[in-house]
Amino acid sequence: MYPLVLTLHSLVRWAIVIVGIVAIVRAFMGWRGGKPWAQLDDRLGLAFTSIMDLNLLLGLLLYVVLSPITTGAFKDMGAAMGNSSVRFFAVEHILVMIIAVVVAHIGRSRSKKAANDTGKHKQAAIFFTAAMVLVLLAIPWPF
Repeated sequence: MYPLVLTLHSLVRWAIVIVGIVAIVRAFMGWRGGKPWAQLDDRLGLAFTSIMDLNLLLGLLLYVVLSPITTGAFKDMGAAMGNSSVRFFAVEHILVMIIAVVVAHIGRSRSKKAANDTGKHKQAAIFFTAAMVLVLLAIPWPF
């Protein structure tokens, strides 16, 4: 079960990166170009946050139940903190990714509540970019 969930978790990150970049580019183009907020912009924000939610759930399943890295770390957190690779997965990765999911949801909410189209694009651009930066920083790229 672990290899399957880990593979899914790894594949879904690419959907996050692709959908996130498209949502960010459209948001910046809308903000800077004064374009109307379209249904596609709303759907991209929904897709971005939904895919992040899905990957968070897969990640939590790995973190709490399936991963030999984190289950080993939980047995001796002191030793885990001394190993940068184990610390990354036991603490840093999950913490930064949860913050990224929260930031993306704040952006979606704020973009929906903005008074005008420019404000909607601006909120999406700022918060989705911040979420994407966090995601890119916390992805274990060599894997």
